[in-house]
Formats: sequence, structure tokens, C-alpha cells
Amino acid sequence: MSPARISIDGATHEVEAGISVTAALRATGTAAVRTHLVTGEPRGPWCGMGTCFECLVEIDGEPETRACLTPVRDGLDIRTSR
Repeated sequence: MSPARISIDGATHEVEAGISVTAALRATGTAAVRTHLVTGEPRGPWCGMGTCFECLVEIDGEPETRACLTPVRDGLDIRTSR
């Protein structure tokens, strides 16, 4: 696989193209992608297969995108809500 340059909350990172956005988030040290609506506790990806919806992020301006189902490509702009 080739490297891809992505942006996570405004910071540029280089990761392998084709891995999931969830894997890229973890590889760059981002464990939590949102906070719990009631408690405010950090939440992050859980199931890794698109059923729990704990990995919702904004990707290229598209809100509520499942990071675990989205492959990394060069130029992605990822925004968490944490």
C-alpha cells in the first residue's frame, strides 16, 4: 500500500492508503471521536464492522460517516466531535 496524507481535526498525518479511517485514527493516537450526549465521556469505535455507530465522524464535509467502513485515501479531511 502507498502512503496517504490526511487531516484529522486540522492536523496533517501520513498513513497507509486503504486502511479504515478507524485504523488511521488509532494509528495517529486518536482513540475518542465523540463524547456521550448525557455524561460527556469520550466515546470511540467499538465493533469495527459498522453496526454500533460509535465511530461516527465527519469526512470531507459529510457528517455522521462510519469511520470503520471508510477506506483512507489521499486528501481526506476527518473531523471528530470530541
